[in-house]
This record gives sequence, structure tokens and C-alpha cells, in this order.
Amino acid sequence: MTKKKSQGLGKGLGALIRPMDDETGAPLETMEGSGLKMVVLKEIRPNPHQPRTEFDEEALHELADSIREHGLIQPLIVNQVSQNDYHLIAGERRWRASQIAGLKAVPAVVKNDVTALEMLELAIIENVQREDLNALEEGLAYKQLIDEFGFTQAQVAKRMGKGRPTIANMIRLLDLPERVQEAVINDEISTGHARALLRLDSEDERTAVMYDIIKFGLNVRQVEEIVRKRAEKLAPKKKPRVLLPPELEDVERQFGEKFATRVNIEKTREGGKVVIHYYSDEQLNYIYDQIVAEQEAAATND
Repeated sequence: MTKKKSQGLGKGLGALIRPMDDETGAPLETMEGSGLKMVVLKEIRPNPHQPRTEFDEEALHELADSIREHGLIQPLIVNQVSQNDYHLIAGERRWRASQIAGLKAVPAVVKNDVTALEMLELAIIENVQREDLNALEEGLAYKQLIDEFGFTQAQVAKRMGKGRPTIANMIRLLDLPERVQEAVINDEISTGHARALLRLDSEDERTAVMYDIIKFGLNVRQVEEIVRKRAEKLAPKKKPRVLLPPELEDVERQFGEKFATRVNIEKTREGGKVVIHYYSDEQLNYIYDQIVAEQEAAATND
């Protein structure tokens, strides 16, 4: 990936979508390298990198009714592969509804130079901005950026405008048992419930608590308390803390001030460990930035 490409992607959908008039939905200006034209609907194929897999059929039919009456006001965005072959970049919901409405052709902004990475990124951005993805679809899309395009979690977070812990938590949801994932997709439990279940070690435990959530209507706080009690019951008893020499106590204090949280240094015979406590995703993100951002800045200066 070149620096130039990265800058273009950083503009998000604004780099591909024309500014539209709020009242008429008509394009306000022409974009370089793009053109608005009517495209035969059957010549458009769905985005092969579309992260969204769930579409509400009732909502699609309602949109189709609106399209029959008013037409398709907001154009699709497509990548032209050949003369009569287009890949959909953004607007799959409108594309599906247009088929239901029986349209033969639809207005589309046509692009000719969109890479697979750009198609995936733009599909994710559109869906996330519209809140169309469920948590698992979003996590799978971020994992695809990492597995197929070699991104780090930090790079995905920067491109998507989210904190790195948020990206990590979304991807971790893919580790849940299949039945729990189905419960998230079907809105039987919330994303908050699912994140709380990740603290349980076994699939059986996660599934059992998931059924309790559905049966008893447990809220996220109640689930977190159940998980905490189970974790405490299984955790080994803590050994009394060994007093630190004054110099290590001072280092421990400096760490705490640096990261604005509680830090413990545990000394052993051959070394030890440093434990940094955090109490929210935002605080973890701050600690991460304090450590990693400084390292990256130092590496850049070298």
C-alpha cells in the first residue's frame, strides 16, 4: 500500500460519493474519475467484500414500495469491471429493493479504479455509519482487513475512526459459541451481554449463561456480576503481597502517575511482573497510546 492510496482512503465515502442536494437528492457537482449514469440492474453484481449478511425482508419491501412511487433518489456506487459488468461498492440495500420494485435500470456513480481493499473498506464505512452491521458482521469485517490485507488492529482502528480496544472487542466476539452468536444476530441478547460472556472460559458456561439471559431477562450489569462471581470462585487464592524495596515502590508510583491508574509491581526471585489495571475501554485505549504511540514516535525519529 502506497502512501498516496492511504491518503485517498482516509477520505472515506466522501472520496466516492457526490455531494447531494438535501431536498432533491440530485448531485451538486461532478467528481473527477466518476460519472453518474443509468446502469442496467441485472449487470450489477453484489460487492464480493460486503460485510453485511443480514437484511430485513420487511424493511426491503417497504423501501421497494417507496422506490416504485418515487424512484431511486440516492444512486448506487459501482465499480465498472468491463463494458456490461459492474461490482456494487455501496448501496446493496437499495440494489436489492430496486430488484423487488422491478426496476430495469438504476442511477449509479460509476468508478473504474477501485481495488478489493477499497471496496471492503468503503462497504464497512457505509454500513458502520448507517449502523447497518450487527456486531458479529462488524467484527468479521475487521478480521478480514487483518487476515487478507495485513492490517494491524491499530491500523484498522485508525482507518475506521474507532479505538483499538473497540476493534479488539468486536473481533473477540467471533470466539463465542455458534449458538451465542446466533442470539446476538437475532437480538436475543445485546452486544454488551456478549462481551460479558467472553470472560467465561468454556463454551458450555457461555452458552448456559446466555440461556439465563434470555429466560430471565438479565441486564448487562447482572450478567457481569454473574461472570465476576464465577471467575472469583474458580480463581486461585491470592498469596499475601511481598513488600517491595523502596526503589521499586518509587517505580510503581511513577508508573501509576504515567498511566493515571493503579499499577502493581510483583517481585519474584528471578524477576517479576508489572500489572496495569484499567476500568474502561477508553482507559485501556489511553494506556495503549501512552505505550505504543511513544514507541512508534521514537522509531520514526530514529
